[in-house]
Amino acid sequence: MDAAHHISEAWHMLQRRILIAKSGIKKYSGAPEEICKQIVADCWNGTFFQVSTGHFSLFYIRDFGMCVEALLKLGYKKEVEKTLQYALTVYSRENRITTTITKEGKCFDVFSYAPDSLAFLLYSLRVSKNKVLVEIYKPFLEKELQCFFEIVVDKETWLVQKGRNFSSIKDHAKRYVSCYDSCCIALVAKEADALGLSSFFKTENNNYNKIKQKIKQTFWNGSYFRENEESNYVTGDANTFPYWFGIFTDKEMIKKSIAAIQKEKLDQLFPLKYTSFVPKNFFFLPSLLAPNYEGNTIWAHMGLCYIDIVAKVDKKLAKKYVTLYKELIETHKNFLELFDENGNPYNSLFYYSDAGMLWCSKWLVLNEVLF
Repeated sequence: MDAAHHISEAWHMLQRRILIAKSGIKKYSGAPEEICKQIVADCWNGTFFQVSTGHFSLFYIRDFGMCVEALLKLGYKKEVEKTLQYALTVYSRENRITTTITKEGKCFDVFSYAPDSLAFLLYSLRVSKNKVLVEIYKPFLEKELQCFFEIVVDKETWLVQKGRNFSSIKDHAKRYVSCYDSCCIALVAKEADALGLSSFFKTENNNYNKIKQKIKQTFWNGSYFRENEESNYVTGDANTFPYWFGIFTDKEMIKKSIAAIQKEKLDQLFPLKYTSFVPKNFFFLPSLLAPNYEGNTIWAHMGLCYIDIVAKVDKKLAKKYVTLYKELIETHKNFLELFDENGNPYNSLFYYSDAGMLWCSKWLVLNEVLF
């Protein structure tokens, strides 16, 4: 069933690639702040916040979750509530929580079950203080918590199950027992408790603390978080989201992760890259259509989350990063999805960087807070 949606979306991306080759990306008028305000407004389609005005014109819970706090600060409380209502209506009707929902109200995963789908949904409900929705959908949410436990959690280690590749923030790659996915377990535990939902995490005392300790024991090497159990290299997501999710708050750990990121130049030319090299663990077909899509390319959504963390310990550096993004917005008159290692909009024969990203809501808030 999901395969049909994947084919449809791939065709949509190819059509946009052809259109951009002829006409280029849309150019907004005004200063960077005005450009981003226009983009956020354009991403509201009257029913929900879509990820972009380009080919990702759908609902993605991961992207929405990253932006929800910023959207609330920008005054989009009603639109956030309507988006969550739409998502929960569709999810409960189709009896599953997925990475993506189409404009026609159909669920599908890109490309398989993703631990962060439930994590970001619960996070969004808590941040938006949506007690009414939580109460209405409590039976469904508690059922999904049980499904999450059965599908994701290793009952012995409290990390993600070994031998299973989950869809994730780096969904083109095969990753087993990753730091990011394991942090999603901790986030689910924390948010379920905050929302008053019954779950497997309450079967024993302090399960959240056990998960947190296990994550640190498994992935933290004293200088940075490793990507997975077997790796020893620095990755952007593994050294951003343990902090962004609020699982670890120690400022000395944050400073060490930032230092590791800078040493590997993952924040060059601007933040943030997944890796300093091109890994070999990508799925064949996505790599054929969009080679090195999630390798040493520079991702705006992850970069903005990283800047959130940097701002907690080094406001001067955070300002520098925000200014670099301001220059990009001025140059392209838009807010782009990702760039190649040389700072150019990512493109291949079949794919061109998406534009008009809802993520710019985060830049607007960071720019306002830091300057």
